[in-house]
Amino acid sequence: MDVTADPPAPAVRAGAGFSQWLLRRPADDVAGRVFCFPYSGVGGSMFSAWPHRIGAIEICPVQLPGRENRIREPHFGTYEQLGAEAVEALAPYLDRPYALFGHCAAALAAFETAREIVSRGLPAPRRLVASAQVAPHHCPHDRFLELTDDELSEELAAIVVARGGTPHPMLISLTLQVLHGDLDANRRYRFPAPAALPFGTTVVRWSEDDEVTSDQLQGWREYGDDVEFTLLPGGHYAFLDAPPPLLETLRGAVARNETT
Repeated sequence: MDVTADPPAPAVRAGAGFSQWLLRRPADDVAGRVFCFPYSGVGGSMFSAWPHRIGAIEICPVQLPGRENRIREPHFGTYEQLGAEAVEALAPYLDRPYALFGHCAAALAAFETAREIVSRGLPAPRRLVASAQVAPHHCPHDRFLELTDDELSEELAAIVVARGGTPHPMLISLTLQVLHGDLDANRRYRFPAPAALPFGTTVVRWSEDDEVTSDQLQGWREYGDDVEFTLLPGGHYAFLDAPPPLLETLRGAVARNETT
């Protein structure tokens, strides 16, 4: 599970036709997009260290209800409900090649969104990029699911310290409130059996990740003929710093199958 007590993001002023589901209005002058889902307990500002673009590919942080600038909205409930609602907001921006990215439980949100996109006959993603997350039919799987609030608070504080910050009790408390809803969604999620996906999947494993082993990721192999595994250097939270190997993986996910 991935949680950190980030400070609330500044409120996003939405213009006509612009959705609160995205932290930034997508640009028109890009060749493709990567829609990035935040992990449990936090919002889209977790991608604050990421560049806005990888060359001609735009990074589009997704903002979930019930956190940061959407704190007054109710929680999304289930990953299936999240996917159904997110599609409404993302649909206008699926007009060029794109990929969906999620780390840990966020990969389940991205997975269900991708399935909903396809079910509605909208342009499918080039790839789903699932980082440090077991396959859907092996869920729920997360050590945080059995922890008490005191234990979760200790974990949150340790993550903040590990990333060079100082834990603030109020932020820890706010994150814990959001985390409760996210853990409930994870706890309730059931995907009965593998299903071949009409798009490719890239599964990311981190070389120093103690949360998810390589063996635990192998269930993704049953989700179609185009499933790739890639090992990137770093620990479970290395992706927050936008390491170049990850950015290149995402750029390649969008550029896949392009003709020259």
